[in-house]
Amino acid sequence: MPDFVDGELMGGQPDGFERLWTPHRMAYIEDAKDRPEYEGKHDCPLCAKLEMPDRDALVVFRGEHCYVVLNLYPYNPGHLMVCPYRHVGWYTDATDAERDEMSVLTQKAMRVLASVSGTQGFNIGMNQGAVGGAGIAEHLHQHVVPRWMGDSNFLPIIGKTKALPEMLDDTWAKVSSAWGEVD
Repeated sequence: MPDFVDGELMGGQPDGFERLWTPHRMAYIEDAKDRPEYEGKHDCPLCAKLEMPDRDALVVFRGEHCYVVLNLYPYNPGHLMVCPYRHVGWYTDATDAERDEMSVLTQKAMRVLASVSGTQGFNIGMNQGAVGGAGIAEHLHQHVVPRWMGDSNFLPIIGKTKALPEMLDDTWAKVSSAWGEVD
């Protein structure tokens, strides 16, 4: 059977889309069902970063209610997350101050990433709850993912490989040093 399957061959209605079947990705779904919940600073990876030095934790900025950290498993170089200090999982449970600072820090993250990497666009968003796609559902975090024309390809799906042209420590150094310089 070919890697790309027409919906008509599978008994579906033709819709003009080809399907790339990736059954190996079911392992992520199955593993997620068995993951224990993170109860707070003792086992939550985002809470643990608060007790670590910034460089070790990849924290690029600490605000009053929230902090900005590089994603340990980035989609693209410079992939940041804006997180409240408080261990809260739902956007609806964020305080006004947490919500407002997350917004301000997201704007700042976009400006900083544009200045250090020349990004051409962004994906910004939150996955809420485990079934909503949140890898750490118990600790609210907003993703700020820089994008460039042509940065997305089939390498992660077919080759099970993610091409990242820069080491996390190098990205951390660039972003954290530019944070105070960019308005």
